Amino acid sequence: MKPDETNDKIHSLLGVGLDASPDDEVRLTKGPNFALVGGKEETHEMMKETVCKVNENLHRRGKELQETSRQEFLDVFHEVMESMNHRWDS
Repeated sequence: MKPDETNDKIHSLLGVGLDASPDDEVRLTKGPNFALVGGKEETHEMMKETVCKVNENLHRRGKELQETSRQEFLDVFHEVMESMNHRWDS
């Protein structure tokens, strides 16, 4: 194994919603390999949907996030984003 391959794994995901929440709610969602914080309700829901779809896609491949290289994660993430394109464009 090359020395840089040991750091080539994704250990967890962090999503931060930077849009202000008009209802003064502080949203926090944690999962086994992710944490999401902040954002309006719609933003937070989209972050949850995205991370769930990434995990589902990885599970279909027989992998956990921690077993995935950065490049494979980016490939999966781009696939998920393309499948959700209509949601993010609005």
